[in-house]
Amino acid sequence: MPDTAGTTSQLSPEVREALATGRPVVALESTIIAHGLPRPRNLAVAEELEGLVRSGGAVPATVAVLDGRPHVGLDRDQLRRIARDDSVRKLGHRDLAPAIAAGADGATTVSATAFLAARAGIRVFATGGLGGVHRGWTETQDESADLRLLAGTRITVVCAGVKSILDVPATLQRLETLGVSLLGYRTERFPGFYLSSSGEPVDWTVRTPEEVAAVMGAQDALGGPEAALIVANPVPEADQLDPELHDRVLAEALTECAERGIGGQAVTPFLLDLLARRTSGASLEANLTAVRGNALLAARIATAWTATVTPGKPAAGRKEAAE
Repeated sequence: MPDTAGTTSQLSPEVREALATGRPVVALESTIIAHGLPRPRNLAVAEELEGLVRSGGAVPATVAVLDGRPHVGLDRDQLRRIARDDSVRKLGHRDLAPAIAAGADGATTVSATAFLAARAGIRVFATGGLGGVHRGWTETQDESADLRLLAGTRITVVCAGVKSILDVPATLQRLETLGVSLLGYRTERFPGFYLSSSGEPVDWTVRTPEEVAAVMGAQDALGGPEAALIVANPVPEADQLDPELHDRVLAEALTECAERGIGGQAVTPFLLDLLARRTSGASLEANLTAVRGNALLAARIATAWTATVTPGKPAAGRKEAAE
């Protein structure tokens, strides 16, 4: 059993140097590598996303747990391990302690990535879509752990909204209740993950990375609860999944899910897999387009943010002296 006393994240040399010198860093989740894409495309996409972050002027920090040790920033061999090993588990925030104690390997979801990244001192995180309130919540009370974790974690999350298989209006209401701030990036409508718009309005719209950085600074100046900032960045309309196809296939998938009695954590992967198959992969391509755009935007936001931080002063939110 590994020694878990005083467990801290293992930072890659590049990430450690960047944080120490005030260079921009962007966290990336690893679930998309281990569980979201077929091989060998998953590794190619992981490397592409890191390359996009670099092209935006920031250092990528893909997050994962290896041999029971949280890692913030992976080298090529570690990326390959996450991409190719069938034993890699899917880890939410609640799974981190058991995984560390067991010495397990795991790919981090939004909640686990946000927690470990913020703990290491990283302020910006790029992902595809957030989890949220599930359809039929009044019967199941099923909602993603992402929401509560983000309500207590000071990190800026660039995403394409929440997964469209969820109850989007209820998710937005829940985020409001939890005090999580939300910005639409060059949009007045909340994105629909595969779709440019969910049809739901956003209260605040920003148009530049510098405007996002100004909101981040205002968060710190105000103090108060350590909540996240969500930057909702829509997939371009030309690259979105056909809305009629999306709605038809999703309705079919929800009916089949109910008929087969699928519930709990099995619902989301079932629906996403069915969407991918019945749209001939078009939903996956829309997802990847969104993730690419989010990685590049996150890098630009991180660059704008670090420009506002006093040289030599650690970015706000640093919670540990990582190794």
